[in-house]
Amino acid sequence: MALQLGDVAPDFEQDSTGGHIRFHQWLGTSWAVLFSHPKDFTPVCTTELGYLARKKSEFDKRGVKVIGLSVDPVTDHEKWAQDIAETQGHAPNYPILADADRKVASLYGMIHPNASDTMTVRSVFVIDGAKKIRLMLTYPASTGRNFDELLRTIDSLQLTDQHKVATPVNWQRGDDVIIVPSLSDADAKARFPGGWKTLKPYLRIVPQP
Repeated sequence: MALQLGDVAPDFEQDSTGGHIRFHQWLGTSWAVLFSHPKDFTPVCTTELGYLARKKSEFDKRGVKVIGLSVDPVTDHEKWAQDIAETQGHAPNYPILADADRKVASLYGMIHPNASDTMTVRSVFVIDGAKKIRLMLTYPASTGRNFDELLRTIDSLQLTDQHKVATPVNWQRGDDVIIVPSLSDADAKARFPGGWKTLKPYLRIVPQP
């Protein structure tokens, strides 16, 4: 059965550029981003891994670990890292799983036969501190991912976990948010003593907590 939002992320053991990883143990209580790329020494992936290395400190600030995956072996990952550093200015500073037996790719549904029988698609999983899957994205092989959007989504998930709010279209950190409809006005007064703007009974706008 395909993974769904709210499922516990499957555990696994696999070698990586950071040594042998037992996934749930490696996660601990941290959030994580697990992402796959189709193959080492490919152009779009080279730009992605370099950019993610440059942005890793932003994920660190949010308590989010980053881990990549490819069906190639560790030795190829290590050689490719040199190319990434040379062309992108940053070598990967996070582990990359060597999923040669496609164990992890199969667990997470990263092989799409209609696209390729052997290579993983560009999958992204955001996993929270309870090891539950909170976001899944799948990109075609020809399209590079937007990791800034991933950070925006993590900001939204972590904010809305802490407060009874949702984030509106194109929300960015610091923008106004929406009080969830399940929260009554009476309860909202206790949570948001500064008040809010009511556009409709179900649409109450409040500054980000």
